[in-house]
Parts: sequence; structure tokens; C-alpha cells
Amino acid sequence: MEKHKKILEYAISSILRRKYKNLAIIIVFSFMITILASILFLTHSLKMESLNLLLGSPQLIVQRVSGGRHDLIPINYIKRIQGIYGAGKITPRYWGYYYDSATDGNYTLMGVDKDMQGLRLLNGEMPSKNGECAIGKGVSSARFTGIGEKVYLIDSKEKVLAFNVVGVFTSISNILTNDLILLTKEDILGFFGMPSDKATDIVVEVYNEFETPFVASKIKEILPDTRPIMKSEIIRTYDALFSWRSGIALIMFLGALISFLILAWDKATGLSADEKQDIGILKAIGWETSDILELKFWEGLAISLTSFLTGLILAYVHVFFLGAWLFAPVLKGWSVIFPSFRFFPYINLYQVFAVLFLTVIPYVASTIIPSWKTAITDPDTVMRG
Repeated sequence: MEKHKKILEYAISSILRRKYKNLAIIIVFSFMITILASILFLTHSLKMESLNLLLGSPQLIVQRVSGGRHDLIPINYIKRIQGIYGAGKITPRYWGYYYDSATDGNYTLMGVDKDMQGLRLLNGEMPSKNGECAIGKGVSSARFTGIGEKVYLIDSKEKVLAFNVVGVFTSISNILTNDLILLTKEDILGFFGMPSDKATDIVVEVYNEFETPFVASKIKEILPDTRPIMKSEIIRTYDALFSWRSGIALIMFLGALISFLILAWDKATGLSADEKQDIGILKAIGWETSDILELKFWEGLAISLTSFLTGLILAYVHVFFLGAWLFAPVLKGWSVIFPSFRFFPYINLYQVFAVLFLTVIPYVASTIIPSWKTAITDPDTVMRG
């Protein structure tokens, strides 16, 4: 153990002798890991937020399509769906989007439903009469508004309406509560100028989730102008979407990855004259080849682990404290016009170890291989160059 301890001490002193060169390597290495880990952290956090939101969503959503676009759906479609085997409770939903120029945010306005799932009131109550509203915690922060105060919105007729805030709520997903405002059904219809015999979409409860594809196919057969959307399809779409966007973000920062590859290639193609001379001297004074390989192993491990841990810490701060300002617009897409919200720190240990094995191990290997080639050469030849 004493021998290994002395080798480790010598490795640290060797790193400090070339502190400027090694510092430059650590900076480049840490930057590359920060970029890579930030993209993985942000992608996983968005996926988990979306999954938490979608787990409480209906098994089947039915939309009407007109001219290839989502259109209002007649309420009488419910009677035609009720006769399908496997279909349970059927509920129309009334909702729409509202852009608020005062806060540069895009809000979702929805008619309140007594069976609203996944919402937990922080204070107050849900709206029970016209002129009342309940807002998400994100809307409350963006508007600096709370219970007992008013939210002013401009309806489809350019008329300013004031709604009394009677409740503030949250949920397991920040995405849901961040931009949601709940009104009564009558207020939603009046606000968007929707006819009373139509809804935004229809939610179909399927008691046996394995029968969802059958129910969806029957709805499409009976109502050919509709588009049944299963929850499983939405989850797969979100997963594929964020994976694709993370790939785009990685391509944007391809320069950082290329810098790391150049760095690793430079280490793998050979040692500097000073490093070769040091190895030759160590061999001449009696060091074994295994001792030199252990020395270079500790040097490479110290530099790569320092860079790895620094990169992870910077990535964590960048994503979960600074809002991933560097490339959040790429992964969030049009949702950047939502009120801003802080990402919840979901960490995937598999991704962390993947980054570890893809960065630390190749660097250590690229340090040991050229050292081994020099260590098995005659010391006199090495020192003469």
C-alpha cells in the first residue's frame, strides 16, 4: 500500500508541474461534459414532467378534424359514441389558448370539471359561478396575483373581462399548473365565442386500457371526421419529440464534442518530449513498466474525474438553477412563450454513468496506451529522443 501511495503522490506532483497544460485540458473537458450533461438533464427533466402530466390524462381523446385541422366537435357525437362496447364515461371539454401580451405568456383556459384529476389546491377553491377563476401557481407568480384579487383577460370580442381569483392550485407536473386558468363552462363559451352545442374535444373513459385501440377504431368508423388520440400515442410522441430535439441540441454544440475528440486524439497519438524523458528517467532509476502504467493511470483518472465532476456540477446549476438558458428554446420549442418555470431536478443515474463511461474511460485509455509504448522502450533510447 505504501508503494501505491507514493505513486499516487508522484502522479499529483506530476500534474502540478504541468499545471497550465492540465488546467487547459480540464477546462475543455469540463465544458464538453457540461454541454452533454446539460442536454441529458434537461431532456430527462422535460420527459418526466410530461410523463407526470400525461399519466393523469384521459385514455382517449376525440377531436373533430376539418380541412386537416382541429375543429370544434358537436356535443351530439357523444350519443353515437355511447353505444360502443368498452366505452365508459364520456365528457366534453371546453378549453383554448390565450396569449397575454402583459406577461408575454401563452395561457391555457379550461372549463372547470368536478372530476379534474391531478390538481391540488394550495389555497381557496375551484370556481363555482361565473366571473370566478382558479389559477396555476405559475400564472399566480407571473401575474403577481392571488386569492381575492382579479385577473384581467381580453376575450374574442376584444372586451376586457375581470375574473375573481378564488383558488390557486398545483399538480405533480409544473407544465400543467404553470399556464392553466380554470373558468366555468359558461365563461369559457362566452370568452372564446363558442356555440353551446359544440366543445373543444371529447374525453372517453375506457375501463379496460387494453380495449382502447378497439374503441378508438370504432369511433373512427362511426365518425370518420374525428381523430381519436390514445394516451399511449401521446406519450410515445412526446418521448420521440424530446429525443429528437436533444439530438438537434447536440448537433448545435458539435464543436465542443470535436474539441474533445481532438484532445483525446492528441493524447492517444503520443507523449510530449518532456513526458517521454520523465518516463525514461523513471525506468533508468528502477521503476517497472507496471509502476509507470499505474502512474499514468492515476494522472489520467485525476484529470478526467475532476473534469467529470466539475462538468456535472456546472450542468446541474445550468439546468436546475439557471433554467438551461443556453439551449432551452431548442428543447422546449414553442412552449418558451409559456410563463417561465424552474425544472424539477430529475436525475437519471443511467445517463450519468453513460457520460462517465463515454468520457472518463476513453481519456484514461488514451493516456495509458502511449505511456506503455514508451515504457517498454530502452530508457537510453527514450532519453536521447
